[in-house]
Amino acid sequence: MDYRTPLAKAQGLGSAKSGTQHWWMQRVTAVALIFLSFWLILFIQQLFHASYPEIKKWLVEPLNFTLLITWVFVGFYHAALGLQVIIEDYLSPEWLKIVLIWGIKLAFLGTAIMGLVYTIRIAISVG
Repeated sequence: MDYRTPLAKAQGLGSAKSGTQHWWMQRVTAVALIFLSFWLILFIQQLFHASYPEIKKWLVEPLNFTLLITWVFVGFYHAALGLQVIIEDYLSPEWLKIVLIWGIKLAFLGTAIMGLVYTIRIAISVG
């Protein structure tokens, strides 16, 4: 029989302070992705009808370059937040939650950095 109070049982299990920030970041990134995705659709439409030099010229423009990089980082961050919520809600072993959340964060960070590197390589490539 456990004589501990609910507060004593909850102590040491982490703080509930970050939940609100997590919720807000999901909403903010979702709204940002709406606008960035409309821009990305225009970019993809140009991919079908343009040559590589034309796409490169379009991508080198500061606004387009910034929007593409922003879409990559916001998109991967939003996806990582969503997968974190799914893992926290549907997995019970605490060690597995921690391992998967760290793995997802590292995988998405690595993929976002690769997107940045390859976008820069296209923008500065010769010819």
